Amino acid sequence: MADSAGTSDSADSSAAKRSSPVSSDADRSPGVGSPGAQLRVDFYVLEEASVTARLRLGCKLAEKAYLSAQRALVRLSDAQELGAFDELLWTFMEGSFVPHDVPGASAADEAPVLLSTGAPPPGAFDIIINLAPDIPGGLEQTRRVAEIVDGEETRRRAGRSRFKAYRELGVVPASHNIRAE
Repeated sequence: MADSAGTSDSADSSAAKRSSPVSSDADRSPGVGSPGAQLRVDFYVLEEASVTARLRLGCKLAEKAYLSAQRALVRLSDAQELGAFDELLWTFMEGSFVPHDVPGASAADEAPVLLSTGAPPPGAFDIIINLAPDIPGGLEQTRRVAEIVDGEETRRRAGRSRFKAYRELGVVPASHNIRAE
C-alpha cells in the first residue's frame, strides 16, 4: 500500500500508520507547548540500509510540507549530510522545487523549509523532520516530528533509543514500515 509520501507501507499497517506524513491544522491539538499529548511523533522505518533512501524520504516529506504551506525544519547529523540533503532537494525528483535555506542565511527567515545540524532556530515549525541520531531540541516549537530511520544497524539502534525517549516524555510514537522502492 502506498502512503502519502509516495512510498510503500507494510501490509499490516493500521489506520494510524496510513496517516499523512504532514498533518493538516485539523489533525493537530491546539497550541504549541511542552512535549506530551500535544506532540505527534511518526517513525518512518525503511527496510533498506541506505543513506540515500533516508535522505530521499526526508526530501519527500519536506516537499509535502512545503506544498501544504507548512513551515518545516529538517535536522541533519552534520555539515556533510546537510550539504548532501541540500543538493538532493534540487535533484530528487524532476520538476520538484522546495525553497529552503539554512539558519543565519539572509533569506532563511522567509524560507518555508530550513536545514540545520544544531538546535532549532527561534520560531514555530509545523513539522521537524529528524534525520539526526538524537531527539531534536525545541520540541515545544512544533506539534509534529517525523523521525526517519533506515536499516543500517547503528542508525536503527539510535532510532530505538529515540522511540523509548519519546515514550518517557509521554508521547506515543507511531511507526510506519517503508518497503524499498
